[in-house]
Amino acid sequence: MKKTTQRLKNATLATLKSLRMIAPMLLAVIGLVGLFETYITPEMIHTLFNGKVIHDTLTGTAAGSISVGQPFLSYIIGGELLKDGISSYAVTAFILSFVTLGVIQLPLEFSIFGARFTLIRNLLSLVFAVIISWATAYTLELLNGYFS
Repeated sequence: MKKTTQRLKNATLATLKSLRMIAPMLLAVIGLVGLFETYITPEMIHTLFNGKVIHDTLTGTAAGSISVGQPFLSYIIGGELLKDGISSYAVTAFILSFVTLGVIQLPLEFSIFGARFTLIRNLLSLVFAVIISWATAYTLELLNGYFS
């Protein structure tokens, strides 16, 4: 029993020490998230797309990776973009990269997970966001043609 109590105390102290180290970075990320949500509007993102599959997919991925926020916001923005005539390739890429990539969070991830893990995770997320968004949009187009 005494051994368990000591381990719990040590774990709690280590956790508090880690939290104290990352708290300033965490607050900075939260501040940047607020700034991006305030100054980058869906209308600004809408002006980036031109209707070409490759361009829209890459632009959607780039826009989503620098846009930060809660995942449910990406669905709302994506729905608005679809209503405005933005291609499903762009919207799917935007949603995937919005949720999985995060340029703004890179410094925080570096400090918590290390540079190697963070870079590998983000590169894989980038590659798979493009592949999955293209495959999803293409499948939706096929199904739409099949059921029309």
